[in-house]
Amino acid sequence: MSSKDLILSRVRAALGQQASAEPVPRDYRSAGSLEPDVEMLVDRLVDYKAVVHREQDVAAVAARLQPGRLVVPPGIDRSWLPPGVTLAEDEFTADAVLTAATVAVAETGTIVLDGSPDQGHRRLSLLPDLHICVVRTDQVVASVPDALTRLDATRPLTWISGPSATSDIELNRVEGVHGPRNLHVVLLD
Repeated sequence: MSSKDLILSRVRAALGQQASAEPVPRDYRSAGSLEPDVEMLVDRLVDYKAVVHREQDVAAVAARLQPGRLVVPPGIDRSWLPPGVTLAEDEFTADAVLTAATVAVAETGTIVLDGSPDQGHRRLSLLPDLHICVVRTDQVVASVPDALTRLDATRPLTWISGPSATSDIELNRVEGVHGPRNLHVVLLD
């Protein structure tokens, strides 16, 4: 008998409940039960106040956003950098960050970064005011269970559902408290 079982049996005895606990149902939706829906992802991101760009030229999108001092992770595709951009030495002096993504969940409008070379360490995507995130349509999955099959739980995961926002006690929305106030997603086919 495990310590957990011993403690629970003592609690049940003290409460006069000798019957065994009912098993917890584990009939959750499994991965692969839904098809990915890119339009649903776009709708969710826009609903969360992210801006979605359906263009293939990442550098052109980034240039239009005028990112100021841009920081990029070491493995980023250099063709995504706008011409003449000023690269910041670190995220502490950057106005914007440009990263790739690992997976995007259509159902929740969530983008997941895992610290890969094209995504950088966690604080890289949290400190600058503008996050430009590149997501390929083949990275879009339908649900969280589908995303979990593509993720390595030992990596540092950052789950992003829109620009950073929270509400104060009076339910007034405050943006930029826990991360970038502006999220632009470039969706590549």
